[in-house]
Amino acid sequence: MRRFVCLILSVVACWVSNVSAYSVGFDQVQLFSDSDRPLKASVWYPSQTHFPLERVAENAAFLGTDVVRVGTPMVGKFPVVVMSHGYRGNWRNQNWLATRLAQDGFIVMAVDHPGTTSFDHSAQAAAQWWQRPKDLSRLLDWLFNESYLRQATNAEDVTAIGHSLGGWTVMLLAGAEFDREQLARECSLKSNPRVCGLMVELGLDHKQVGEPTGTLADERVKRVISLDLGLARSLSRQSLQTLTRPTLILAAGVDIGDLPQSEESGFLAQYLPKNHNEYLVYPDAAHFSFMQLCKEGAVEMIEEEAPGDGIVCLDGNARTRNELHQFMYQDILRFIRGN
Repeated sequence: MRRFVCLILSVVACWVSNVSAYSVGFDQVQLFSDSDRPLKASVWYPSQTHFPLERVAENAAFLGTDVVRVGTPMVGKFPVVVMSHGYRGNWRNQNWLATRLAQDGFIVMAVDHPGTTSFDHSAQAAAQWWQRPKDLSRLLDWLFNESYLRQATNAEDVTAIGHSLGGWTVMLLAGAEFDREQLARECSLKSNPRVCGLMVELGLDHKQVGEPTGTLADERVKRVISLDLGLARSLSRQSLQTLTRPTLILAAGVDIGDLPQSEESGFLAQYLPKNHNEYLVYPDAAHFSFMQLCKEGAVEMIEEEAPGDGIVCLDGNARTRNELHQFMYQDILRFIRGN
């Protein structure tokens, strides 16, 4: 009997080992440093190396995750995810999501968009709105052609994920087109201080020098995921109606006062072809629930330093941010895997 129990335990241990998550390798690189738009990129990936662990993306207000700095990449072919942060956000904002995806066998890259990141408020760079989707295309160029991870990438399985302004960015990458006249009409009919108030800063009020015409689509991207996007009403209705790329629209049901999901995520769901999009609203999530976990006392600390900014750590009352992340992640993973 004892030998039988030992055999069962051995089988269970083997099964657990086979389904256990990958160790997460992490690296940060400066790309295109000799250009007029250098990019700081972060990459998470399945790693053969398990130690030493290092905590990244943590500060006094937010929790980070444990990774292996420049771990040895796993051998194999892994699907790719590129991520775009929100207005004046940064790579840390969706670190929680990137780490979990890497644990499940994805290579994930994020970039700090010049001009609209926490670390760079350049007005000139911010006004070049078209550069945001191009930043993600440049990430893919580097990953597939130059990086030490290129042999481990599955270039036929690429997903783009964006939060807030990042959601708008990945929709442009999917082939949606910016319509300045449409946005002006929308803002004259119903002005939104968060969206319409950024028109000048983001170069959306008039044509900019070097502004391209037509699509910014990257055909390497097979599907996109929008996390409570903003600026949706600036996307041409006609272009949205012709998109065939699978799109997952995740929205926050708690209105923070100036970014109602019905006018943003709901706008996408209304005009994208019904058979190519999935639209989910988390009724107890707020706009910043898609960001990393906040530490205890973070709201008070942030409010003392920057009154009003403590909102980034506030969610609905039904579930904690950690609980919301569990549901969000399962929806994201299911969509990417096509389950």
